[in-house]
Amino acid sequence: MSLKIGEPWSYGDYKFFGVSLAGIRTAIIMPELSISFDVAQGFPYLINMHKYFITHGHLDHAAGIPYIISQKMMTSQKPGEFYMPPSLVEPMTEIMNLWSKIEGFPYNYKFTAVQGDDEIEINNHSFVKVFPTTHRVESFGYTLFDRKKKLKNEYADLSKNQIVDLRRQGVDVNEVHQIPLVSFTGDTQIEFLDARPWIKKSKILFLEATYLDSMRPIERAREWGHTHFDEIIPRLDEIESERIVLIHTSSRYSISEALRIIKEKVPEKHHERIVFFPGR
Repeated sequence: MSLKIGEPWSYGDYKFFGVSLAGIRTAIIMPELSISFDVAQGFPYLINMHKYFITHGHLDHAAGIPYIISQKMMTSQKPGEFYMPPSLVEPMTEIMNLWSKIEGFPYNYKFTAVQGDDEIEINNHSFVKVFPTTHRVESFGYTLFDRKKKLKNEYADLSKNQIVDLRRQGVDVNEVHQIPLVSFTGDTQIEFLDARPWIKKSKILFLEATYLDSMRPIERAREWGHTHFDEIIPRLDEIESERIVLIHTSSRYSISEALRIIKEKVPEKHHERIVFFPGR
């Protein structure tokens, strides 16, 4: 079983750094792309990111927004871009206005409300797409996509010169493939898996597993808008992700206890796919 203790964690060309502990802190970055999923209380490793994707407004996921904005101003950085649920934009703007009065200077920042299926450009080859999740407050998840151009099948047997000639004639010989690389859920009930078809096809899937055993039953997890590990296990066969990264585990479990439970419950054929990303 691929279980990773601590951070950073990497898989292939993708690197992740951060923490995620239920009710306490969640903020995971992809440094090479300068993006962050949630911001916890605003730790130093978050300050230099460019785009921040906020799943919902609970403090363990979003409290760091004012601090990050303030630190960027103090270090003369370009204002950060924060993407968040629509219901969060107005109250966060009010909070920033209050902090501006407290600190005695104006802030520069950009808050953007998202909806399901919105696309946010990261660079020429990558973009993030939004999907809805189900929590006690308005919430969304985010998927990082890779955009690749490939020659259309109908032109596969042509020579290079023939393809060049077609391009000179204005013929588009390529088609764009959108590949879901990383999906990040934030807090949600298990139904998020069915929200959009690409989620289960993501190469790497970060999903919460707040409760792992009977310490808190499935009904209790659902009552608070969370996912229980026992709801994930029956769906492992349908999730196509190469790696399934468990985050947001309750602090009631020690790392060793969480590892034991996960190993005991996951069918052996899925052991290699499961990664435990503790937020200690």
